[in-house]
Amino acid sequence: MMGLQKYAAEAERIEQHTAQWAPIVAQQRAANQNAVVTIPVVFHVVYRTATENISAEQIQSQLDVLNDDFRRLNSDVDDIWPQAADTEIEFCLASFDPQGNPTDGILRVPTTVSEFGTNDAVKSASSGGSDAWPYNEYLNFWVCNIGGGILGYAQFPGGSASTDGVVCGYQYTGTTGTATAPFDLGRTATHEVGHWLNLRHIWGDGGCGASDFVDDTPDSDGPNYGCALGNVACNTTDMVQNYMDYSDDACMNLFTQGQTDRMLALFQPGGFRAGLLESNGCAPPCEVSCGCTDDTACNFDSNALNDDGTCDFSCYGCTDAAACNYDPSATLDDGSCASGELQDFTFNLTPDNYGSETTWTLVDDGGSTVMSGGPYVNSNTTPISVSANLGAGCYTLTVNDSYGDGICCQYGSGDYSFTVCGEVVASGATFTNTDVSTFCVEPTNVAGCTDSIACNYNPSATTDDGSCLTED
Repeated sequence: MMGLQKYAAEAERIEQHTAQWAPIVAQQRAANQNAVVTIPVVFHVVYRTATENISAEQIQSQLDVLNDDFRRLNSDVDDIWPQAADTEIEFCLASFDPQGNPTDGILRVPTTVSEFGTNDAVKSASSGGSDAWPYNEYLNFWVCNIGGGILGYAQFPGGSASTDGVVCGYQYTGTTGTATAPFDLGRTATHEVGHWLNLRHIWGDGGCGASDFVDDTPDSDGPNYGCALGNVACNTTDMVQNYMDYSDDACMNLFTQGQTDRMLALFQPGGFRAGLLESNGCAPPCEVSCGCTDDTACNFDSNALNDDGTCDFSCYGCTDAAACNYDPSATLDDGSCASGELQDFTFNLTPDNYGSETTWTLVDDGGSTVMSGGPYVNSNTTPISVSANLGAGCYTLTVNDSYGDGICCQYGSGDYSFTVCGEVVASGATFTNTDVSTFCVEPTNVAGCTDSIACNYNPSATTDDGSCLTED
């Protein structure tokens, strides 16, 4: 009983808030001052059979209908009712869950329940359904087999947070797949989301004189079915095309300006749905819990849930000051340290007549480009020589010709060679697009113990470093 009293009190507060803000919203709308409201949607597909487990395409078709209907972009609009309005409300599939993890906005939950009915069992995992996500961050949209010929139902603003949202039968969701005529155009959801946004049935759920709390919808004595265009009740023509009637999907096509003001009042300061304006549910990647998630990166962020592509590995290198490839800027050793002195690496190239087609790179065994060149100038076959002092290790030389005819011999007699301390380790001329060579360079002047009777003798050492240890 206390629950009903609490809901009644909250419903009254919402009505008072709506009465205060709906006229202000109307003024803002007339002055084009209203901002578009975007609502993140999470679909809970609760299924017992494969047929009930509707496809992502069917769900997307439902989302498309909601966006078209609420923005008055639906293809079946007409000008019969001049008060028809664009509500400036849009919907998006949730891209982040309540914990900030990426999601496609669709939860698929198997169940043993054959029919859920309308007692909210589908909204709880304990009764075979799926628990709601926070009502002030998402529109919870359950899809299931309701049974009993029920198309769908919704909870008005002010109810329990654990059951807030809308429910539609899998046969009446979207426009494809299992959608069943005459309720196969997604308007069941449009109707139910209207309730979720505080709209009443257009006939006010009573006879003539009953109010739906909207001034620009005509008085009526009850629901219309099928497509009863021109039906007269309470001395006025029924607005059977309104989404809040019971007409077939193909007959519906509008919300009114008054209904729009009533819905948008919920998003004004203190409104029951205002929290949705702060939701990160549809934030584009990457705006939620973002950072580098690779724990081997220099800037790894242990608090990040979503990688934003900023991972940096520049802190890696050789940290041994005695190595020939010591990197003073490195803070983490990558195992690339090479002993011995730096050696002379030289790339020699004689271009063909189309030097602009030629490029080359030398990459070390850590994947870093240590030498490169090109493209060069056409019609200039002057030999080119590029040198660098590098340490021992394995390297890959790649020579490219963008045209695919190498550098010899159709358009000039080009060739290349690569030397280490004067010794040729790679060469070529005739190839197509790419010529690749891999070679390894041994260290020179290796420091270590050169005493063969020492217990730490290093047979690779060429220079004694005074480290020899001998037993007494």
